[in-house]
Amino acid sequence: MDTSTKNGAAAIPAVSRGKRIALAVFGVFLGLSGLALAAGGIELISLGGSWYYLLAGLGLILAGVLYWRRKPLASGVVAALVLATLLWAVWEIGFAFWPMVPRLAPFLVIGLAAALLHPWLAGRGHGGQSRGFAALFAVVLVAGFASMFRPHGVLEATAQPQHDTVTPVNDGSANWAHYGHGPKGTRFAPYTQIDQQNVGQLQVAWSYRTGELAEGASESQNTPLQIGDTLYTCTPTSKVIALDADTGKERWTFDPKPANTKTWNRCRGVGYYEPAKVTKPFRVEGMQAAGAPAAGACARRIVQVTMDARLIEIDAQTGKQCEGFGDKGSVDLTVGLGKVKMNVPYYAYTSAPTVARNLIILGGWVFDGRSTDEPSGVVRAYSADTGELVWAWDLGNPAITKLPPEGQTYTRSTPNMWSTPAFDDELGLVYLPTGNEQPDFWGGKRPPLTEKYASAIVALDMATGRERWTYQTVHHDIWDYDVAAQPALYDVPDGKGGKIPALVQLTKRGQIFMLDRRTGKPIAEVIEKAVPQEHAAGDWVAKTQPYSTGMPALGAETLTERDMWGATFFDQLACRISFRKLNYKGEFTAPSTQETLIYPGYYGGFNWGGAAVDESNGYMFVNDIRMPQVVRLVPRETVDVAKLTSGHGVGSTYPMDGTPFVIDHKAFNSPLGIPCQSPPWGVFAAIDLKTRTKVWERPAGTVRDAVIHGVRARLPIPLGMPTLGGGVSTASGLVFYAGTQDYYLRAMDIATGREVWKARMPVGSQGTPMTYVSPASGRQYVVVVAGGARQSPDRGDYVIAYALPKTQ
Repeated sequence: MDTSTKNGAAAIPAVSRGKRIALAVFGVFLGLSGLALAAGGIELISLGGSWYYLLAGLGLILAGVLYWRRKPLASGVVAALVLATLLWAVWEIGFAFWPMVPRLAPFLVIGLAAALLHPWLAGRGHGGQSRGFAALFAVVLVAGFASMFRPHGVLEATAQPQHDTVTPVNDGSANWAHYGHGPKGTRFAPYTQIDQQNVGQLQVAWSYRTGELAEGASESQNTPLQIGDTLYTCTPTSKVIALDADTGKERWTFDPKPANTKTWNRCRGVGYYEPAKVTKPFRVEGMQAAGAPAAGACARRIVQVTMDARLIEIDAQTGKQCEGFGDKGSVDLTVGLGKVKMNVPYYAYTSAPTVARNLIILGGWVFDGRSTDEPSGVVRAYSADTGELVWAWDLGNPAITKLPPEGQTYTRSTPNMWSTPAFDDELGLVYLPTGNEQPDFWGGKRPPLTEKYASAIVALDMATGRERWTYQTVHHDIWDYDVAAQPALYDVPDGKGGKIPALVQLTKRGQIFMLDRRTGKPIAEVIEKAVPQEHAAGDWVAKTQPYSTGMPALGAETLTERDMWGATFFDQLACRISFRKLNYKGEFTAPSTQETLIYPGYYGGFNWGGAAVDESNGYMFVNDIRMPQVVRLVPRETVDVAKLTSGHGVGSTYPMDGTPFVIDHKAFNSPLGIPCQSPPWGVFAAIDLKTRTKVWERPAGTVRDAVIHGVRARLPIPLGMPTLGGGVSTASGLVFYAGTQDYYLRAMDIATGREVWKARMPVGSQGTPMTYVSPASGRQYVVVVAGGARQSPDRGDYVIAYALPKTQ
């Protein structure tokens, strides 16, 4: 083929019509892509962002024109773009895999296409070179695709656990009698029957279906209790079910028939009370003395709180209400609260009741963001024998120690305790994780007394309900950074051969506080750091906020434009532009009338799932959520409040009655519906409480079951997803988790975090697993409630028990 002109200059090689069309189409694609990048790049530059996208867009436009004109130089321009993009990406984020993907992958695909098309531009003599470059691009793309299926950002363990002496209890004599296994909330089970050598043999021993699908306002988040040969579970609408611990066969059910089940249905657990086992009952002046425990009815009792604010005791043997408790088995928890809109509800119970000796200690869930006139966050203790009120802690009026005076109520709109406390029976203290004060995102009317207790850990005397100490994790919380997780109580070395009784508190901020649980003083260093001072009209912000620098923090880094992500360079650019437009100066940027970024976000870092502490070595296992939200204060006079889409969380508007604003919420997602910041969006990690260092970290689960815009991913890519529910650790060196977005129960090696077993469930789980050894069969079971993962359309009603195969 003649490729020269008469004067010797290179000419465009003659190609077929089909090839000319292919080159033109590729040129148009590059040109249009370049126009989009250049236009977005100009906007990004105007916001103070990166120049890369404008320059890359111009390069693509040039390449597109050259392909349209079938100029060989087009291939060189593409090659230059690929190389420049690689250099820019390495400069911006190093060699981190997931941040590299949207930056480099599109240009690798473009480069592959360009290499294959190059002979049509430059002639057949360039075919060998082109095939070589095409092979190189193909190999890198295949290697990159394969690499997507292995974990990235992994922190490998470099040390082995230092074991303490813990005596295993494998004879079935132990119970799982509290939400966190014991009163200290460590979720540690001293069982060794299932170990790292045989865990791979675990199989479904039995499965039970409650008949209640957790749909709409309901989410199944239950951790069952085990007492002897019986398992006790509850459904989101407060039903209680007793199951045979070896077979899963239903023994009885109790349905309290709550008045409202349309808003926010949860049951994270029930309580257990056995009068005969209380050796040191609290004797409180004015409290009726309990009679001798009955030999028959209600000798053992299940304690339940309902979505319509009732406290109920049920005979653990029969499922019948205990008629001698309260009013025929029930106590009305709205007494003293004043106005409560129960048709919403504005006051309910989602977490398990805490039974401490002969007391039942309760907080309450208050519907977020409604008003400055919400029900009180009062914490109360009731007699587990009679149901009478023993004490009340009114956060706004310490003079009220039981019921309010006639005609008055407990202080309205105080911080509440919607999560689960822990207690130290020897010290006689109960530790309350408190929420922030209503209405969450504007605090101009909050009184100083109640401010003290918001987003804090408060130690109360269990006998009297009087405050011993308070430690605040956020000052003037206007970000909804409730202390959501149950505290974990564990004794840590004092460096002198002794032990310090510690309280370890996870927070939504990703900060972990370690306090002396006797005094509330930090054991691990905490410093106060200056924070942004801008705030909305009529509000204020604290000058500093506490940072637990003596403990590792997870997902607490300040985001930058470089952290923005996407499946393609287009949505990554869109996320960069969105980020630059947001009001964001770090973690404590106050909500404003401009769209404001909140990160780690009010769903996490650490939510109500809490920690699991392996008491045999002092390792604490955690899982987190990294889901930033965007909020905006809207002046009340500009909206019709009656037409608001009012709900709970992302995608809703909080009316915040009594304030100058309503507040809109949305997720900080790309146009494709995925989080704008780089993965992982959730991790599993272990922290050594003795050395106060992070031991290992791994992405939490895969995108296999994620559904975006109705499309299921189906690929087991371990990006690391947000997790709800916590873990349970065993003395055999295993930690079990189920709260991932994919539908698995996993077992991991506590020393390394490596997955040693997993089982596919019918749907996902939001619950924390538990484990027990049956006194009847001697088998150890791991049990999980699977009602559906958050963000998943699949819902279920399963209670699933796993065990080793029966021995012959």
